[in-house]
Amino acid sequence: MQFQGTEQYVATEDLKMAVNAAIALQRPLLIKGEPGTGKTLLAEQVAESLGMPLLSWHIKSTTKAQQGLYEYDAVSRLRDSQLGAEGVEDVSNYIKKGKLWQAFQAEDQVVLLIDEIDKADIEFPNDLLQELDKMEFFVYETGETIKAENRPIVIITSNNEKELPDAFLRRCFFHYIQFPEMDTLRKIVEVHHPGIKESLLTTALTQFYEIREQQGLKKKPSTSEVLDWLKLLLAEDMDAADLKKDGKSALPKLHGALLKNEQDVHLFERLAFMARAQK
Repeated sequence: MQFQGTEQYVATEDLKMAVNAAIALQRPLLIKGEPGTGKTLLAEQVAESLGMPLLSWHIKSTTKAQQGLYEYDAVSRLRDSQLGAEGVEDVSNYIKKGKLWQAFQAEDQVVLLIDEIDKADIEFPNDLLQELDKMEFFVYETGETIKAENRPIVIITSNNEKELPDAFLRRCFFHYIQFPEMDTLRKIVEVHHPGIKESLLTTALTQFYEIREQQGLKKKPSTSEVLDWLKLLLAEDMDAADLKKDGKSALPKLHGALLKNEQDVHLFERLAFMARAQK
């Protein structure tokens, strides 16, 4: 069982090696990288490539680890008991299975995505240590132990907003998705925009990398943002000549797809002003 990428996802050799190493070691794969570099999409494509169902647990700042296991609705049970409803004596009727429970009890092996784990409280990863390590947990309300029938392939993503605990990191196989070089990005673009004119692609990507390398940039544009930008350029039927800068502005055409805050827009406006002043 080897992940080799898909037609929709251009995976580098080191990324494919990381996925397959995590599968072989039966450890969670921790994926870090800039936002928009395809971390979440990776889990979807691993599932597709291996022919497995995908279960996604998208983490928020308010998410608790217990929600991934199960939630017991004691309030509803109390209300139903007061109303004389049927089934109150069966506590399992008031337990909502979380994504880990669903993954553990799946008939076939699944890919479990724990997306953006760094959004949660700092204790969140530690609260899942034993469950992800032993692939089992205890349900106190029913007295049963839920154990994985088929060990899921666990992929965990992080945008590096918080440092993750050492004990958690020790149980993972780690890979950082580097921002793609020009040749790799060309392949990614070809997947999403097949047949794009070479002159337009070369000019657009040259401008894109110039923006990313600009000193003082608050947020560098990502892979997903350059794909959106190219989609707009194609929709407007622009060619390489249309992207030529006229000297009045250092901003690229339709720059709103690439620059996402006023600080970075003002930076390029100042650069254009300084360039004109030096002439």
